[in-house]
Amino acid sequence: MAESQPFKNYYGPALVTDLAARVAAVYPSFAVDAFTAEVTPLLEPLELKARVRAISDGLRRHLPAEYPEAVAILLQILGPEIPVEAGMFNDGWYLMPIAQFVEEYGLDHFDFSLDAMYEITKRHTAEFAVRPYILADADRVLARLQELVHDPSPHVRRWVSEGTRPRLPWGKRLDLFIREPERTLALLEQLKDDPEFYVRKSVANHLNDIAKDHPQLVVDVTARWYADGSAGTRWIVQHALRTLVKNGNADALAVLGFDATILALVTNFRVEPASIRIGEAVRLSLTLVNDGDAAHNLVIDFRVHFVKANGKRSPKVFKWTKSTLQPAASITLTKAVSMAPVTTRKLYSGRHAVDVQVNGQVLAVAEFDLRE
Repeated sequence: MAESQPFKNYYGPALVTDLAARVAAVYPSFAVDAFTAEVTPLLEPLELKARVRAISDGLRRHLPAEYPEAVAILLQILGPEIPVEAGMFNDGWYLMPIAQFVEEYGLDHFDFSLDAMYEITKRHTAEFAVRPYILADADRVLARLQELVHDPSPHVRRWVSEGTRPRLPWGKRLDLFIREPERTLALLEQLKDDPEFYVRKSVANHLNDIAKDHPQLVVDVTARWYADGSAGTRWIVQHALRTLVKNGNADALAVLGFDATILALVTNFRVEPASIRIGEAVRLSLTLVNDGDAAHNLVIDFRVHFVKANGKRSPKVFKWTKSTLQPAASITLTKAVSMAPVTTRKLYSGRHAVDVQVNGQVLAVAEFDLRE
C-alpha cells in the first residue's frame, strides 16, 4: 500500500487474498474463491474498523462453525513472535481481523479466548479484543493480566496497560475503570519501571486517561513516582501529566517543579499579521521578564481560540517551550502557527484569539482575523 493512501486501504482486496491463502495453507478445505468473492466487494465504502469487521465476519462464515476449532486454525497463521516494538506496526497488522474474530465471537469460551489473545498479542495486539471481556467479567480478566505484568514479551506487558485503558482511542470505553481507577493502577504500579519505552509510554497514556476523571489521584500517584523514580519513570510522569499541565493544574505543575505562583510579565506580545487567509500562518512573538528575586522554571504554552461554525470560540492548547528564567532576566520567543485546515479541525472565518499560558497562568492575549 502506498504511504500516501489512507491506512484503511491496507484492509482491501490484497489483504483479503493474502489472508485467504494463509488460512488455506493450514486448512485446505477453506473456500478461498468464495471467501474473497464475498468479502472483497464489501470493503470499498467502509471505514477502517468496519473493514476489519467485514473480513472477520467473512472468516466466521467460511471457517468451521465451532468457535474453538475456527480459532485453532487462525492461531496457526500468526507467524513467529515479534520481539521488538516496531514489528507490531510493520508486520502484524494483517492479524487485526483475527483479533476482531476473538473479540466478536469468543465470549462463550472466555479462558480459551484469553489464551488466543495472549498469542495474538505477541505478534500484534489484542487491546481492543479484550475490552468486551472486561465488560463481561473484569475480575476474571484482571486476574489473568496480573499474571502477565512480567511476561517476557514487551507486547504482552504493554497489553496489560493498553487493554485496560479506560478511554482507549478506537476502543470501547471502560466505565467501570473510570469509576474505580484503583483497579488498573495496581497493574500500572508494576509496569512503571518496565525496561521498554514502548510499555512505559502506554502506562503514561493510561494515567493521562485516568487524570481526565480523577486529576488529584493522578497527581498524588505521580508525585510519589517522580520523587522516587528512575529517569524512565520520571518520563512517564511528565507524559502522564500533559493534559493537566495544559489545563494549568497547579498541583500537576508542582510535581514537575513548575511554580504556579510565579511573578512574571509578558511584554510586547504580538500576533502578526493582523489578518490572514485560511491556509496561511501567523507569527507569535513575546518577551517574558522575571521581575522576581528567584529563578523560575517555566512551561510556556499558547492557546488558539478557534472560531466555530456557530461563531463562538473554542480554545486549543499547543506546547511552546520550557525554560529557566533567572532573576531580572528576560527571554524573547517567536513561533509560526499555521492556519491550514487539518483532518481533525475545520477552520472558519472570524476573529480568532491567541493567549500565552505560563505555568498555567494566562499572561497575555492578542487577536487576529482569519478569512476565506
